Amino acid sequence: MSDLLVDLGQRLYDGDAPGVTKLVEQAIARGLPAQQILNAGLLPGMERVGRDFKDGELFIPEVIVAARAMHAGLGLLNPLLAAAATPASHKIVLGTVKGDLHDIGKRLVGIMMQGAGFQVVDLGHDVSPERFVQVAHLEKPDLIGMSALLSTTMPMMKATIEAIRAAGLPSAVKVLVGGAPVTQAWADEIGADGYAPDAVSAVDCARKVLGASTCQAVPKP
Repeated sequence: MSDLLVDLGQRLYDGDAPGVTKLVEQAIARGLPAQQILNAGLLPGMERVGRDFKDGELFIPEVIVAARAMHAGLGLLNPLLAAAATPASHKIVLGTVKGDLHDIGKRLVGIMMQGAGFQVVDLGHDVSPERFVQVAHLEKPDLIGMSALLSTTMPMMKATIEAIRAAGLPSAVKVLVGGAPVTQAWADEIGADGYAPDAVSAVDCARKVLGASTCQAVPKP
């Protein structure tokens, strides 16, 4: 890997959006393929952010700043990736369930998913079962992720999963759930394909689910 791409990953980790922009422009000028810049520069930097966030070495503000740097780089690369007909990555539709206005945790999941190379369709908060189904038909995602921060809105997760199953979506579309009051037992009860207690675990869970096996949160020591 070139020193430029190593430096690019470090600038992203540091949340240096102008630095990321400059280095991506340099890499493009040198003739490096857009996919290589993404895979060997931006994604390793964001994956490091995810690991350190999970280990408690970084916190939400640092993750958000790193995500902005990631978006700066992607803004330059996306047209080149599209022109090269780069194969699409896995896609996830995210939303906080109906009746719940909390958004930060779900946004962090979106940041981590995008940093891991997923296409993210973020529906925001207070998302009805009908809206999840409508967008799933339109976007044809591999995954649907929903969060709840209030115990009173947890039953809406069950209603949403029932709506998804009743809508005739392909069985390959998997459903992940998470949020402060959500547990593995609840995920099992409502028929979710995976459960994660935090944003970094959500990425790991998504990868496991796409590997055709359900996933559970790793018990904390």
